[in-house]
Amino acid sequence: MSGLLGPADVRALAQRLGVRPTKALGQNFVHDANTVRRIVRAAQLRADEHVVEVGPGLGSLTLGLLEAGVRVTAIEIDPVLAAALPQTVQERQPDALSRLDVLRADAMAVDEIPGAPGALVANLPYNTAVPILLNLLERTPTLRTLLVMVQAEVAERLAAQPGSKTYGVPSVKIAWYASAVRAGSIPRSVFWPVPNVDSGLVRITTRPGPVAGPRREAFDVIDAAFSQRRKMLRTALAGWAGGTQRAVEVLETAGVDPRARGETLGVDDFVRIARAGSASGGEPGKTPS
Repeated sequence: MSGLLGPADVRALAQRLGVRPTKALGQNFVHDANTVRRIVRAAQLRADEHVVEVGPGLGSLTLGLLEAGVRVTAIEIDPVLAAALPQTVQERQPDALSRLDVLRADAMAVDEIPGAPGALVANLPYNTAVPILLNLLERTPTLRTLLVMVQAEVAERLAAQPGSKTYGVPSVKIAWYASAVRAGSIPRSVFWPVPNVDSGLVRITTRPGPVAGPRREAFDVIDAAFSQRRKMLRTALAGWAGGTQRAVEVLETAGVDPRARGETLGVDDFVRIARAGSASGGEPGKTPS
């Protein structure tokens, strides 16, 4: 028996567990061993690394990580899959079972991961990828590197730089904690069921410390700026600042051209705007919904 799962193994395991992949949980299971090993290599893990995996599903990537000799904490929201994962490892890599911990939890809400993990490797669903990453980056300061597989469109957004068409809220908020670059493409054919889109790998390397500044206030500014991304900042931030004139004053105090658009600013620019807003007499208004 191979240590990793192939297409027939994935289907047989799903049938045995009574699992039917759901769109709600973004369940598309990798069934290609070569792809799994490629992802693990791209993660550039240390031999004794403690790795967090989000959404292990049937265990394809988990087995690949354990094969590489690392310790894995797998966060799984599905109770059936969470309960079955240790048995799958026991059957395929019994010597690695002691290096696996399963945390039955929602990764968007988890407060703490025991054991100070240094890396994250995961196949993240489209609709929750960004909230999961932002939560774990905030809550797990020991993370130094992350390699995530996401929908190709999300990969572009995560790695986008100021001035590009795909630059937006996810790009800036991830930049608060880390730098992100594309690390390859993944064809849809390696998944079961086959999704309607291709996927991409993104490598995220954390800063020695997050950006120094008021995070909540800066994130409010980011949300406001991109809620009307085609508008000049003096207009886009009017609701947040409490009026267009106040927005102009705050932007000028921050050294940002009021005629600029949010897509041209870096994370440090948004920090300066947030600080200027807090320092210029009162608390700015909330972003309109």
